Amino acid sequence: MTQALIVIDVQNDFCPGGALAVPGGDAIVSGINTLMDAFPVVILTQDWHPTGHSSFASSHARKDPYELAEMPYGPQVLWPDHCVQGSDGAAFHAGLNTDPADMIIRKGYNPAIDSYSAFYENDQTTPTGLEGYLRTRGITALTMVGLATDFCVSFSAQDAAKLGFNVTVLSDLCRAIDLDGSLTAAMQSMQAQNVHIT
Repeated sequence: MTQALIVIDVQNDFCPGGALAVPGGDAIVSGINTLMDAFPVVILTQDWHPTGHSSFASSHARKDPYELAEMPYGPQVLWPDHCVQGSDGAAFHAGLNTDPADMIIRKGYNPAIDSYSAFYENDQTTPTGLEGYLRTRGITALTMVGLATDFCVSFSAQDAAKLGFNVTVLSDLCRAIDLDGSLTAAMQSMQAQNVHIT
């Protein structure tokens, strides 16, 4: 009971046809469903942005998606509007088995701060509450899968490792955006934090 599977952002907007589609994002769904049976604890994360979120390019004059903007907490990639609260795009992929989930943690709902990590918002100080839940459950080892490898998976894995969890990322059950070399950079950053990538 000390191990948990963290399934990150397997949502319609990150799958083919979605507003921020990750290539092959839907190809991992059946494998994730099968993997759930091997874990005593399953946690799902869900990107959950209010309309007009500050990370949306549409919220910034003369800015296009994938440009950088300077936020109070540092540089922020500006994204197409995606995973808006209550929208079909924010819903989990229809093929994902959500029944085994012990917990669903929503992130990115603060309109002023984006949140890639399942543990902290992008200011790196505001917690989501996931750490406390895992500690009270006595969980020490985390396996992470989902979307996207180079953003939400990577940030979650690194934060978990910094917090002292034993972290494994199953790369075959993740898919990446790979924006300007972001996948290579993410892999290097995860390895530097002693995240196991298999």
